[in-house]
Amino acid sequence: MEELNQHELTKEFLDGFRRAVEEKDETYIKVSLEDLRHADISLILEEFDAQESHYVLQLLPPETAAAIINDLDEYVRTEFLKDFSIGEIASYIDLLETDNGADILNELPIKEREEVIGNLKNEEKAKYIVELLRYDENCAGGLMAKELVKVNLEWTVIQCIDEIRRQAENVEKIYSVYVVDEKDTLLGRVSLKSILLSNTRDKVKNIYDPDIVRVHTYMVEEEIASIMQKYDLEVLPVVNVHGKLVGRITVDDIIDVITEQAEQERQLMAGLAEDVEEDDTVWLLSRARLPWLVIGLMGGMIGARLIGVFEDVLAQVTAVAFFIPLIMATGGNVGVQSSALVVQSLAARLAFQDTLLQRIFKVFLVAIINGLILSSLVYLFIFLTVDATLALVVTTALFSVVIIASILGTIVPLLLDKIGFNPALASGPFITTTIDLMGLAIYFTVAHLLYEAI
Repeated sequence: MEELNQHELTKEFLDGFRRAVEEKDETYIKVSLEDLRHADISLILEEFDAQESHYVLQLLPPETAAAIINDLDEYVRTEFLKDFSIGEIASYIDLLETDNGADILNELPIKEREEVIGNLKNEEKAKYIVELLRYDENCAGGLMAKELVKVNLEWTVIQCIDEIRRQAENVEKIYSVYVVDEKDTLLGRVSLKSILLSNTRDKVKNIYDPDIVRVHTYMVEEEIASIMQKYDLEVLPVVNVHGKLVGRITVDDIIDVITEQAEQERQLMAGLAEDVEEDDTVWLLSRARLPWLVIGLMGGMIGARLIGVFEDVLAQVTAVAFFIPLIMATGGNVGVQSSALVVQSLAARLAFQDTLLQRIFKVFLVAIINGLILSSLVYLFIFLTVDATLALVVTTALFSVVIIASILGTIVPLLLDKIGFNPALASGPFITTTIDLMGLAIYFTVAHLLYEAI
């Protein structure tokens, strides 16, 4: 039997598995998958169509099949579930935690969603899922799961242990035991260690820790990710506006959020207007790329027109044209470096001690140092290979571009974030096109003034 690599599906394995599916070789299929994790099986099924995947899942234990469906990519899963009956979908959701079940139902048409909820056997889970569906999927209420372990403040340790045993049947992983009052108001948490080491007659109120980080149902996913990163948490309790404990968010949900955010920022920085993947349709890929390509094209045409305005300078000293790429490339690199640092800080939601003016002044000092070093190197090169006048023109323009590009690269992402746009826009074609045009204008203006003075 071929060994399946955790990160890569071999062609030999896929070919053999495909033959087994086509020939309905149940024994081969079961043996091939029995030692694999459900995440690995999900990757395998993404190589097959919905009907073939449906057949494979029917051969697996229901708990495994439910976990595989949960691990499928959202776009794959949407097509995948079209081959399943309402009853089958409901049976799998009955085996998933409420947050995962709600996520899957959100992907279904409203009619099918209601039919699936009506077919859920676990009435408590159905009630919880309906509650979760009320929330926007990008806020704490939409991310949380209803499964958790909570105990009353006035209970004894032995009552607490009995309750943990009862509730733990519905909770896949116990990260914390939450302490609430009669109204389910979150008061704190008690560690399993404290429970195990305490006298069974002790009360929870004497051993619990009231210092607990919590989030409200309306908080957006970016804030939640920032809180989890800041305090290095594996789980966060969620409370409503009245402080009542209503759910919990685990680190695996936040990892998905952070991964999605990073992917969006990478695509924005690359100049992609939509969230696309390599295997999307030709039209979708083209549509995602075209907007910023058109903007870049317009920037290039404006730059060409700008060069035409200074035709007299080029006619007088044609060597000026040789260093246009140097000015544009350096300015773009400096701008992207500055904006990337700011975007990174904004993504982590760091609390800055410096005011905006202090930060700009700091950037200004860094730009002066870099500008002086780069300009000195360029001056020496042009002075030795061409002449002193052109060296002075290029270095003066280069120094100015470095200063202005550094400041723009700092200010633009901050402004974008302030007005509600993703600051990652400032690290892509937006900032490079702007600085290219600015660099050309500065370069030819300096050249025109200096050569006119001479």
